[in-house]
Formats: sequence, C-alpha cells, structure tokens
Amino acid sequence: MIIIGSDHGGLNLKTALNSYLHRRGIEVTDAGTSGDASVDYPDFGQKVAETVIAGEAELGILICGTGIGMSITANKIPGIRAALVTDVFMARMAREHNNANVLVLGGRVLDEQKACDLVGAWLDATFEGGRHQARLDKITALEEKYS
Repeated sequence: MIIIGSDHGGLNLKTALNSYLHRRGIEVTDAGTSGDASVDYPDFGQKVAETVIAGEAELGILICGTGIGMSITANKIPGIRAALVTDVFMARMAREHNNANVLVLGGRVLDEQKACDLVGAWLDATFEGGRHQARLDKITALEEKYS
C-alpha cells in the first residue's frame, strides 16, 4: 500500500497520480489535502512519513509546489529516505541505490505524464543492497547520533 499526500500546490498532480496508481492495481491511501485552499505542507509531509515509518504503508509519495518543502519535512523523520526527483534516472536511482521509501515531486514543475513516468520508474526499481546498504547504514548512524 502507498500513502500519498500533498499541499494545495500538489493537489492536481496528486489526483492524477491516485488514478495512475489505481490503474496499476496499487492500493492507495490519500492523506490529503482535498481542496485548493492554502495549507501547510509540513502537516501532510509528517503524516505520510509517520505512516510509512509505522509500517502502515510500504511507501509514500509527497507533492508540493516544487517538492522542496515536502522533501525537507519528510527527511526530518528518522528512517525516512525521501527523494525529490525530476527525471526517470533519478527516480530509478532513488530506489536502486538509496532505497527511498518516499518519493517527492513538484506539482508546479512536472506535468502529469512525466510524474506518472517518475512514479513508475521508482516503483519498478529494486534496491540493489551491497555497497549501497553500507552507505544507508551510515545515514542511519547519523540519524541515531542526532536524534
């Protein structure tokens, strides 16, 4: 199951991605927002990240205007590896090398087709482990040191 959330700047793209994920047969939980009124992206970033960390969702997707704010927010939660991506190679590498458990997109910088391509590349990729796991272990050690 994937949990997806956005602020007002990512609402249209979130709606399109919800449809895309359902067409792929993926169960999706929508964490909001549901309207175009201005909201605070940290509220939705936190909700998605905490749901992933709690094991209530396998993966998360976050969308705000640029993706920057959501990325910063989600990465404050220990254990979250949120990757802001803008092309298919980055999306694939986010999973293969960084085992990103949250994908972050910019609703005002990506069109719907490109966003679907990025989500598809991320979902279809598999973490390679090996030397990449050793690097993730170093990130985990940093989280533990500063938590």
